[in-house]
Amino acid sequence: MSRAPKSRPDEGRLWRPDLVYSVLLLTSAVVAVAIAATDSGFLARGYGFGTAGFFLVFGLFTIATGFPHPAFGHVSFDRVAQVMSVLVLGPVDAAWVNGLASLIYPWQRLRLGVSLRLVVTASLHNAGLMMFVILGSGLLYESIGGAIPVSNLNVGAAVVLLALVIGMQVINDVGMMLMLYMRDTDPRLVFNRFTAVVEYVSGAAGIVLAVAFTNQTPVFFVLLLTVLAAGMLVIMKYALMRVRLERLVDERTEELRVQAEEFERQATHDKLTGLPNRRHADNYLQQQVELSQRINRTGALALADVDHFKRINDSYSHAIGDQVLERVATILREGCRKTDFVARYGGEEFLLFFPETGVDRAVQVCSELRHAVQDADWSDIAPNFDVTISLGLAEMKDASHCRAILDEADTRLYRAKREGRNRVIAA
Repeated sequence: MSRAPKSRPDEGRLWRPDLVYSVLLLTSAVVAVAIAATDSGFLARGYGFGTAGFFLVFGLFTIATGFPHPAFGHVSFDRVAQVMSVLVLGPVDAAWVNGLASLIYPWQRLRLGVSLRLVVTASLHNAGLMMFVILGSGLLYESIGGAIPVSNLNVGAAVVLLALVIGMQVINDVGMMLMLYMRDTDPRLVFNRFTAVVEYVSGAAGIVLAVAFTNQTPVFFVLLLTVLAAGMLVIMKYALMRVRLERLVDERTEELRVQAEEFERQATHDKLTGLPNRRHADNYLQQQVELSQRINRTGALALADVDHFKRINDSYSHAIGDQVLERVATILREGCRKTDFVARYGGEEFLLFFPETGVDRAVQVCSELRHAVQDADWSDIAPNFDVTISLGLAEMKDASHCRAILDEADTRLYRAKREGRNRVIAA
């Protein structure tokens, strides 16, 4: 089965590893076919270029009756033509005929707007891989006693034919995994249950066609081929519909995931400032207290309050008050470490928690935050407009309780208010 490589953002770069790999793959495949043909030659089983032309056209048809892979590239029914041609023409001729079909087919993607580099990569890679798939599995089939041309089916023949189909699948998957690796993509994307079923059913169909080609009249073979082609077209339509439905399901699932994340964020974060809200802060603080009780972890808690915030709302409007809260929140968040926790605890009050931080260091940080708020440029709100904050600190110890540390910080915050505001109280 041929699959065109998936495009990437840096597809404009010419000699990417996937293109180099494709050139080397096709070159080595051509050499391998040429070496294998030194003994038997080409078209050595009595068939002429007319039969080879039929298999070329049939190979192109089976590639064209494909559908998008659920994760990447293109899935086709070319395994039908590959198996049939091995069992009629032999490994060498089947390899170059199907390799030529795989080399030709990707060029139609130019009319779809696919870049020349990607088309060349797909053409070379698919041709080289198909030649190796057919030559390798076909020679294995012959070496274990497989008949060419195949004329009848029995238990022994079925086992050998199964080895042929499995060999094709294994070589194909290994080649595709290498390509995905070259494209910095997860190689495990090769494996998909539905596409594997298509591969093996296609292989079985190729066996049936090979037996009919060898044993039945041309009229019977043409009728069988027509029925099979119609069946491939029906499966292709079903597969395309399935891919579209899967994409719709994936898109809807992603939408629901985003909505769920947004609902969760709305439930745990303050809409105005974007900071965690009181509910989230209480849960976080409880976790930190429990952690400190288990492993004796230190930490410091601060409650910060915007000074004279009611006066700001009354004198300038609630809209100005909201601007003040947003800017204070930004100053606090930017002034803390990524590991620190900053939340809007209610109204004009903010909660800050400093993990693994002693009270002396927390006082230093809070003083810097206080100065940052005081020294910020507030003139865009009103001339001579200024904002200050007061902070009260408490140290978390192994015997601390959530309510106790909050009360301690709250008490010191109100002391800071009573003693003149715009200050930090830690003791």
